[in-house]
Amino acid sequence: MIWGGRPSRPPEQAPSLSDAGARFTPALRAFFSRRAPANDVEDLVQEVLLRIQKRQPAPVVNNVEGYLFEVAANVLIDRGRRDRTRRRNDHCELQEIHHPVDEMSPERVLQGRERMARAMAALNELPERTRRVFILVRFEEMSYKLVAQRLGVSVSAVEKHVMKALRHLHERLRDQDDVDHVGQRETRRPG
Repeated sequence: MIWGGRPSRPPEQAPSLSDAGARFTPALRAFFSRRAPANDVEDLVQEVLLRIQKRQPAPVVNNVEGYLFEVAANVLIDRGRRDRTRRRNDHCELQEIHHPVDEMSPERVLQGRERMARAMAALNELPERTRRVFILVRFEEMSYKLVAQRLGVSVSAVEKHVMKALRHLHERLRDQDDVDHVGQRETRRPG
């Protein structure tokens, strides 16, 4: 059979594109290693082989090597488009150092509950208006302006109440932390 002016091999002798792709795998790796990050090379090679496999049965390809590298170039172009669209360079890897696993041991849960109880006790020590302003701003996430309108005070007064509450909470929790640390040191001293 003649196609394109050249005699073609009988179908049983023509190497498949998949076989040719496997034969050129080292060359594809070298091609991608010069154009892509090292950790992407194997994925890109697999993408080329997958695309070739999907195109079976394929028409007769006179220049198999040229065809493979054309597919490889298209894979790179497509990857670049996807990366730009998904803003891949803006992502960070999920690594333990960036996102440490926070184990919730019973001791840690107890410490959290105790700290929350101290914070609630400190809140209850505040004057009624200051406590109410702080709760509306910090827990109800209302704006200073909306809290001022609701309570019939100025925005400046809301700011002062919030600052007073924050200062009080900071002092009370810091004082309690200092007492806790002193108590821990005393219990650890060799006797």
